[in-house]
Amino acid sequence: MADTPPSAPSLYESREPIFPRRVSGPFRNLKWALLAVMLGIYYITPWIRWDRGPALPDQAVLLDMANRRFFFFWIEIWPHEFYFVAGLLVMAGLGLFLFTSALGRVWCGYACPQTVWTDLFILVERWIEGDRNARLRLHRQKQWDLRKARLRVTKWVAWFLIAMATGGAWVFYFTDAPTLLRDLLTLQAHPVAWTTIFVLTATTFAFGGFAREQICIYACPWPRIQAAMMDEDTLTVGYRDWRGEPRGKHRKAEGAETLGDCIDCRACVNVCPTGIDIRDGQQMACITCALCIDACDDVMAKIGKPRGLIDYLALSDETRERAGNAPRPVWTHVFRPRVLLYTALWTLVGVGLVVALVLRPPVEMTVAPVRNPTFVMLSDGSIRNTYDVRLRNKHGEDRLFALSIDDAPALTITLEGEDDTTVDVRANETYLQRVYVTAARGTPEAQNERTEFVLRLEDTTTGDMATKETVFNGRDN
Repeated sequence: MADTPPSAPSLYESREPIFPRRVSGPFRNLKWALLAVMLGIYYITPWIRWDRGPALPDQAVLLDMANRRFFFFWIEIWPHEFYFVAGLLVMAGLGLFLFTSALGRVWCGYACPQTVWTDLFILVERWIEGDRNARLRLHRQKQWDLRKARLRVTKWVAWFLIAMATGGAWVFYFTDAPTLLRDLLTLQAHPVAWTTIFVLTATTFAFGGFAREQICIYACPWPRIQAAMMDEDTLTVGYRDWRGEPRGKHRKAEGAETLGDCIDCRACVNVCPTGIDIRDGQQMACITCALCIDACDDVMAKIGKPRGLIDYLALSDETRERAGNAPRPVWTHVFRPRVLLYTALWTLVGVGLVVALVLRPPVEMTVAPVRNPTFVMLSDGSIRNTYDVRLRNKHGEDRLFALSIDDAPALTITLEGEDDTTVDVRANETYLQRVYVTAARGTPEAQNERTEFVLRLEDTTTGDMATKETVFNGRDN
């Protein structure tokens, strides 16, 4: 009988799930505090009410995609003011550059949504299945019994409820939250709302419950570009191998005095959410969450060694510390030219947005001359131009606007569909008004090919004004 040929070796190793051990310490406490604050903001913000008058929804933060408006408490962004959104995106990018250049992947370790929800899912998993060792035993148990099925189903149901609340909270940012909740409970919500909730529920459930560190390692592009923002002075989580090596158990035996401070307890590995060993040096999978610092400091305290074997440190300090010198103060790493440059740019963009927000006029209009034809000669020989004027009423109540002409007394203005030169614009709306400007026969404006003039818009209630310079096209003789 012929021998069975050996099977070809697999090119890919199957993933071994990571079960981080519970740890306590200042960095873990900071992460818990930030998690509570950020989740609180995310879930509660759509329910904050804000009186905007009868014409608008009373929601403090609202992305009104149907009407192309963005509301943030007392700030209202109109479609033509998209540069505010672009400015916020620029500030977000510069903020990532700033924090990365100063503290490495601190965003990933503390504020990234993938990290926040994964922490929450792991917390629920720990409550239901126990700490690391208990979860490992349950995972390695090949046979499914009643206990394993009960624990797994309970965990998955809890994860699903969190994921559904996550997807549900997101859609409340795009429409009036109480109205949408009523429509969801009565099964009358728009299919777009149901689809969005389903997609976000599924992705949150999969990413936070099962993919976890794989999103950070394989899907996220940030680890691959962060090196451009980091240098040898960037503070990041690292291992002082010159102090910890050679590692080994500290026993009262011959040669024990030659060992370093690391007792090879693997506490730093067991608490890592991405499953890496920080003692192997800087790695792309490290999200700088600093949980390994808490774990190592706890062990150092138990064996009577100073803290800081694993710590926030900069590569530029390695040479100094190996020579027995103290590391440079933290502020010298944080306040250096690159960080200050990012801070200055971030501040400049922020100040520019604030100034633009403060100086933007309460009354606005745009003027578009009708080019086909550029002018019309009336029966009495006068020349008439036509303009499409968009009037924006940014107030919470209806306003009466008056249109007039500056610097051109020979030009007269009439409004289509109006008896005079005033037009009523409803609250928080843009109104398109056709405007006719006429020059009498024989006047310079009627005879010149181009005459510049100023169209003025005045709020008759407050006296606020907006002006727009445009051109009157006459007959070229």
